[in-house]
Amino acid sequence: MNAQTTTQLPIPPHFNPETVGAVWRVPYQQRAPEAQAWAKKHNIKPASKDKTRICLLLIDVQNTFCIPEFELFVGGKSGMGAVDDNVRLCEFIYRNLAVITKIVPTLDTHTAMQIFHPIFWVNAAGEHPIPAATNIIPADIEKGIWKVNPGVAFSLGCDYEFLEKHAYHYVKQLTQDGKYPLTVWPYHSMLGGIGHALVSAVEEAVFFHCIARNSQTQFEIKGNHPLTENYSVLRPEVLEGFDRRPIAQKNTSLIQQLLDFDAVIIAGQAKSHCVAWTVDDLLTEIRQVDINLAKKVYLLEDCTSPVVVPGVVDYTKAADAAFERFADAGMKIVKSTQEISFF
Repeated sequence: MNAQTTTQLPIPPHFNPETVGAVWRVPYQQRAPEAQAWAKKHNIKPASKDKTRICLLLIDVQNTFCIPEFELFVGGKSGMGAVDDNVRLCEFIYRNLAVITKIVPTLDTHTAMQIFHPIFWVNAAGEHPIPAATNIIPADIEKGIWKVNPGVAFSLGCDYEFLEKHAYHYVKQLTQDGKYPLTVWPYHSMLGGIGHALVSAVEEAVFFHCIARNSQTQFEIKGNHPLTENYSVLRPEVLEGFDRRPIAQKNTSLIQQLLDFDAVIIAGQAKSHCVAWTVDDLLTEIRQVDINLAKKVYLLEDCTSPVVVPGVVDYTKAADAAFERFADAGMKIVKSTQEISFF
């Protein structure tokens, strides 16, 4: 592969960093001709002409995680982490419009009756767990502190006994694999809801790239299976049920696609959860093929933040440790403002 250094472009005049933390409608019909004119003005070629094929993988840059008043806003240490990250992310996309071949945004996608939502679980009094404050471990099920809500079996098309066995196996499997315990999350990223959508400013930048480069945006859905979590876009947290039947599959087509790119740049939310676990799964796949492929992965460290709930939980150290491990494996930790040389 030929070496390539990014030639940075100016930021288009429509971008307003003050609006990144708000939800609004992208004016597609106005932006499309502007993107075409911008490409002509700056001699931006179609993505099909790229000799070095670069993918920008955006992890869950959705309102639910990135807008302060939404369900699982990732504030990071500063309290405004995801908003500040997305200002830098938008600017990165615009400045590097001419060299990003394809943008792949992942979309965390949920419905109400899923194993990590309150309605799935009840205690002896029929009460649901408090979201974000409840972790469920095998001992909780063994002691009867939490059990599967009998009311969800009908809607999920499952036998209740099957659900009980599955839930216990699932929670135990998470513990054995050394993952985070099952966290009961607030209802978030709800399919059909506004929280599921990309952040408006990021959506606009992604659309602008699509039109300017004649490169179709590739949206990847994750997390929609009711019986497993999917922090990583590449695979569910648990692959097999108690009966050894598959729960859900790895995203083998995306894995292969990422391995085939000359460079993969990764940003998004949250650094401690969905970003870290996606990168970790990608590294696992790379190790099975050729560890040298790790050198073509670039992590935008200033476009991602860890989960921090002041006085409750702080995953900063865990996120930083994961990124150090990725760097030790050969991945490059970079800032969105620097010019990047791809080899």
